[in-house]
Amino acid sequence: MEKASFSIERYYFDKVLIDIQNYTSDKIFVDFKPSGIFNSENSTYHLTFDFSALTSQEKGVLPFVNIRCNGLFKFENVTSVDEIPSYFYRNSVAILFPYLRAYVSIITNQANTPPLVLPTMNLASLEKPLKENTTIK
Repeated sequence: MEKASFSIERYYFDKVLIDIQNYTSDKIFVDFKPSGIFNSENSTYHLTFDFSALTSQEKGVLPFVNIRCNGLFKFENVTSVDEIPSYFYRNSVAILFPYLRAYVSIITNQANTPPLVLPTMNLASLEKPLKENTTIK
């Protein structure tokens, strides 16, 4: 059996929300919600990577930044979701994160607000949620 490989075809942002009225504290919490759709017809995977920045982790607190990044990945030698190697889920998020990180900094700076600069982060913990939130088209 040939080893599965993948590459990113493109990425884009389709949701950007900055609501400074929800920026009520200098203490910032971030939240990431990954999900994906595997298309077996053309061996592609559409990853949706939602990012939120909040000033509290209490229930009902609205984010002051919410951005959705999408990435389209193409597989070689994968025809079903069961054939997707487990390392894909970890690595696909790691591939998209630098684009999201830069975009968050740019967009918050351009809004004439204090820029939100995300540190380099280990997002390996998102592997399981992404796998669990993957559907088949």
